Amino acid sequence: MTCATRVEFEAAEEPTGPSPVSLWQLLRGPRADPLARWTAIAREHGAVARYRLGLGRRTLVSNAEGAKRVLQENAANYVKQHATYSLLRRLFGNGLFTSNGDFWLRQRRLAQPAFHRERITAMGEQMAAAAADTARSWEARASSGGAVSIFDEMTVLTLRVVGDALFGSGLAEEAAALGKAWDTLNNQLAERAARMWFVPPVLPTRYDRDFRRARKAVNEVVDSMIAAKRRPGAASGDLLSMLIEARDADDGTQMTDAQLRDEVRTMLFAGHETTATALSWTWALLAQHPEAERKLHAELDRVLQGRTPRAADFMELRFTKAVLEESMRLHPPAYLLIRRAVADDVVCGKRVRKGSVVILSPLLLHRSPLYWEKPDDFVPERWFDAEAERKRPRFAWVPFGGGPRQCIGNSFAMMEAVLILATLAQRFAPRLADGYALRPEYRVLARPAEGAPMVIEKRATRS
Repeated sequence: MTCATRVEFEAAEEPTGPSPVSLWQLLRGPRADPLARWTAIAREHGAVARYRLGLGRRTLVSNAEGAKRVLQENAANYVKQHATYSLLRRLFGNGLFTSNGDFWLRQRRLAQPAFHRERITAMGEQMAAAAADTARSWEARASSGGAVSIFDEMTVLTLRVVGDALFGSGLAEEAAALGKAWDTLNNQLAERAARMWFVPPVLPTRYDRDFRRARKAVNEVVDSMIAAKRRPGAASGDLLSMLIEARDADDGTQMTDAQLRDEVRTMLFAGHETTATALSWTWALLAQHPEAERKLHAELDRVLQGRTPRAADFMELRFTKAVLEESMRLHPPAYLLIRRAVADDVVCGKRVRKGSVVILSPLLLHRSPLYWEKPDDFVPERWFDAEAERKRPRFAWVPFGGGPRQCIGNSFAMMEAVLILATLAQRFAPRLADGYALRPEYRVLARPAEGAPMVIEKRATRS
């Protein structure tokens, strides 16, 4: 760690903050929109603010310099030790997303080879093939004229991609059960965190039974996948096969089935829902911005000329990628990063005390007028402004986190999203259902409310 010295800490200022939110207010139900609340705190109290939420204190860090300090420069001092992670461990176990220290580093080393650029490129064909199958199913939907949940559509598709590319199992038969189980777990995790209800789900209530039943359904699918890959001759070069065969360079040990289960659960859900959420926001934003949609279609027609995209097209689909980057700027699926300070430190000239819960929000960073012109507007063209990008701090855009704990699958996710969007947008232009108002719904991730109901329209039939 590179924490501030005692002299530096004493010389720093104490952060200020707003009036506390009482435990009673938390228990009563949902609070104000987090973006509005955090924006108001940052505006009034600066880049580092401190406030009370229920029985705990929070330190909100809202600029890129502070994010760099917490996520990169002194990352070892800011660990994933918080009651929210205790909740997540009940689902994901001690996988890459929730673990800390030497154990996390070991698991990261074992998993890293599966995400090398060459391997991700090789997965591109599976990604595009899955999207092409969805395109065929959309032909019928486009004829019906009825609205569908674009989030559900993208969830089924990304579950298949993750199953095919990472685990060698398409998960077609399990998709419905997994989706239902994840909805239950996702809702409860968000509700329990919002109400500071961190008691383990062991009570004989229907609510706790639903959690346990959903978790069991997930574990049964994951355990079946692991058992199948452990059979002689079943290894196929996918992520799960590599994790089963991987040995620690220091002591030669391999992952146990319990460790494999934790990593598979983490990558299964983190790998599919983040991309499904990003794509859902992207379709909705394109429907609201016809000029950006027109430019996207023009690029797809020019580069692909009607064929299914390949991984080799990724570098040519620059506007397609910019559309996704802009969508994740306005609506980062992972809207909240939580850390706990191991020791006293100084961030942006303000004291961060040992034990403090540190809140970083990509929502704030991505819409800060310090780094972005017209920060609330959807402008994919901004990603071609080399001068603005050169001036913009690295940690002003962190949809995948940053520093050593940056998402291991970020390159996989971008390749997947670009190929899916390119495949489907060649032929279809979904429209938001009449009467639907696009807005966020804050669960484990920030997804479009109500699944963003959209009508699937063919490009050729658009007016």
